[in-house]
Amino acid sequence: MSTTLSLGLLILRLGAGLTLTGHGLQKLFGWFGGAGLARTRENFARQGLQPAWLWVTLAVLGEVGGGLAVALGFLTAVGAAGMAGAMAMATFKSHWRNGFWMQRGGYEYSLLLLLVSIVIGLTGPGNYALDALLGIGQRETALFIGLALAALIVVAIGIVISRRPQTASQDA
Repeated sequence: MSTTLSLGLLILRLGAGLTLTGHGLQKLFGWFGGAGLARTRENFARQGLQPAWLWVTLAVLGEVGGGLAVALGFLTAVGAAGMAGAMAMATFKSHWRNGFWMQRGGYEYSLLLLLVSIVIGLTGPGNYALDALLGIGQRETALFIGLALAALIVVAIGIVISRRPQTASQDA
């Protein structure tokens, strides 16, 4: 892999991975003006994601764990799949109904991070990564695709089970 491509991937991994890590730390610890674990759990429960603790755990793992893995380039395929799952859920469950633009609560931010995670998962972390230094993670595209598909299945299940049942008046 060329030096400039590896450098570009390093910059992309650090920017996206650390940004998503910070976003997850807002949920986990309430850092950076975030809601913290209790309020995040309440918010997920209000959205119909039950049991809320499970969905919060998956979100935090995808955001903090996936974000750090991608930033460091360590087990990148696993981290990128975790990021993809967390951002797919955020995009399609939490933000889609608000339209594209973020200032209206839209999916602009989460979609961009979802796309970045897919690109990194498909291309790999580049030469400036712990995976390359340790000699692991070579040619893990198939692993990423399998894990990302599994994450998308979990996201689809979450979206389906969180839908509120329609009342008789809504059916009429």
